[in-house]
Order: sequence, then structure tokens, then C-alpha cells
Amino acid sequence: MRITDLKQNRLWTSTKATLFSLFVVMLLGTTDASAQDSSDKITVYKTFVYTSDQLANDISKLNDERDSSRGYLGDLFNATTGSMKGIASGYVTSFIDLGVSAIGSLLTRNARHKKEWEEAVKKENVYQTVINSVSEMSDFYDAPSFDGAMDPKGMRFDGIGCLRSEGNDTTFYISCHIDRSKLYRIINHSKFELVLDTLILSPTHSNLPNTQLSIPFSFEERKNFTLSMDITISSSWMNEIVQLQKNQELGTFHINIPVDPDVLDAKGYLHYVRHQDEAPKYRVLGECFIVPRSYMGFRDERDNFKDCWGTGEYKLSVAITESCEVTDQYRANWKNDYKHRKEMARKGKELGLLEQSWQVVSKQNWNEITQSWVITTLKAPAKIISNDLIDRMGLDTK
Repeated sequence: MRITDLKQNRLWTSTKATLFSLFVVMLLGTTDASAQDSSDKITVYKTFVYTSDQLANDISKLNDERDSSRGYLGDLFNATTGSMKGIASGYVTSFIDLGVSAIGSLLTRNARHKKEWEEAVKKENVYQTVINSVSEMSDFYDAPSFDGAMDPKGMRFDGIGCLRSEGNDTTFYISCHIDRSKLYRIINHSKFELVLDTLILSPTHSNLPNTQLSIPFSFEERKNFTLSMDITISSSWMNEIVQLQKNQELGTFHINIPVDPDVLDAKGYLHYVRHQDEAPKYRVLGECFIVPRSYMGFRDERDNFKDCWGTGEYKLSVAITESCEVTDQYRANWKNDYKHRKEMARKGKELGLLEQSWQVVSKQNWNEITQSWVITTLKAPAKIISNDLIDRMGLDTK
């Protein structure tokens, strides 16, 4: 590969404000809710991978400039620095889940015991959504390196966020960026940590209870609502002796947020924003190695072979879990609740609302407007996924 092949005009941007990421959501469009039956629970998740031009400068302040930053090779390395700025560099994954739920055995059989009621309610008290990138996301760094696979120079990855909305309303939003107070760990150990900056959360607008039945969340019936989030970053790369490292986990992050009713506003929302240099209220546990660069030697304009390492590819997996417990008051009223559930289940079966067959369709494409990869996954009852809906969403069946 010749050096001219490395000179590509990449359109990079800096996401310095969370509101810019919210604007990306508007550009990507929404699901037509009218295409769904009113009984189907529709949830839309969008996961953001933030990037920042300033981060590379912050890291450079902690590390001496290297000789490779001078002369012809240095010019190649810095060729894309300071390029077009805006909101367009992040990757966005969109996961749409239409009420994936666990219907307890008492709703489909003639259950008559409290134990079966307990088992059904226990299943309702947990909901998990797993969001995966469909393929590798490229360019963890803004340009190739001439100094090695773990050279942090030009690092642009700056954190992860996730948003869930219902129509035009934001029901859940979390934003985590690289902890600027611990950039020394990138220099000394090739690891980074995240800090939680923004949080919007509402138990009454959550996915609990996890059921297709029309049962709203109530603090009179449920307690100890907790949202947890597990983020895993992995990568594949080739080293200089042509050894392939495939799907290696680089690190994980865990966030656990218990929600007490006393911290919610009049509309049932928790709002949190961490101000600059303020200690975070909610910790992000874990750490992650920076993405190793793949070896990619090339020949310069004089036909001299040079060692070079690429811009880093990686994959992302985000698991979001909502959980709660039953209150003593709700448990004491289990007989009446059982009768009510059984009647709702009977009507639901008569109307064909308790769908047991599910289908998955997905799509990955490059969005020219936002200069972003968009991965969309639709999981829904088979009867909901019509050819018309697939066409309107621009999806392909798996």
C-alpha cells in the first residue's frame, strides 16, 4: 500500500455538547407508531459513540511530542487534524423493541396457586435490552501511527450515550464521556475510564412491568427500581508478525442506578447533570484498553517500506437492565390481582394480542447527512412486521 492511499479526506467532527447528539436523533427519523396496534409496546433505543477533536490535544499535553510528528511522515499523520467540525462523526445504533415480554404460565394455563402468581410477577420485574453494533466501527483514532499499535495520539473516541424516546418525549437518556481527570491512565497504562455526565430516567415510563398486558408501573405495587447498564468494547487486529487477534474484549463498564421516589420530579422523572470538575453522583465502574491499531506497512514515494499502524476498529455491546421488586401491599392483594390478570389474558388471547411468534429485521447503512453509520434492528411479533412496514423503514429481513 502506497502512502498516497493513506491520504483520505475524512469528515470528522467534535461532539462537545450533548444536545448535538439529541439533534442527530431528529435527523435519523422515527418509527410510524400508527403502523402498530395500540396494544403493542413500542420502545426505541439509540446508542451514540461520541468523538472529540479536543481529546487528542488533551492527551498530547500529558505526553511529549514524538519525532514522527515532524517532517513528511508527521504531515501525513496530521493530515486530517482540524478538519470539518459539526455533529456528524459519531456512530449511531438504533434498536427498536416492540414489547418483548415474559408471560407467566398462569396467564396461559389454569394456575391456581400463589407460587405461580409469584413466578409470573417475578418475570415481569426484569427487562433487558441488548444493543450490538452490526459490524466493526472504524477510526478510534483520527490517523494512522508510525510509533506502534498502542500509540494514543489522535484518539477521538470520547464516550457512549443511550436514548429512549416515546414519540417526541425523551423517557431515558444517559451520557458518559472519557474521564478527563484520569487521562494520565491513557499515557501510563493504555487504559481509559468513563464518567457519567447526564441522566434522565423515569420508572413510570420504563419497560416495567415486562408484560404485554396493560399493567402500568406503580410505586404502590413495585419498589427498589434499579437501572443497570453494562458496556463492553471489543476489537480485532493484526500485529506486525501477522498474528490475528479476533474479537478480543478490551474492557467493560458497569453503571448501577437505584431510583427512590423521593428524587423524582412532579412528572416522575429523575434529572441529573454533572457540572465541570464536579465529583460524579453515579459511578461508572470499570476500565478499558485503548483500541490496538492493526499493522499496515506501506511504501513511500521513494519506494521505501515503512512500518505503520491503522486507525483502530472496534465493536460495541450495551446491555440495559431494568429491575424492581414487589411491595408487601401488592403481594397481600395477590388473589384479586390474579383474577384481574387472568381476565386480561383471556381477552388478550381472544383479540390475538398475546403474540408468541417473533421476527427480526435489521439494516446497516451510511447516513450521508450526518456522516454516521446507522444500525437499525426491529424485533416484533411476526404479525406486526408486514412488508409495508419493512419497506417504509428501509429494512431487510434476516
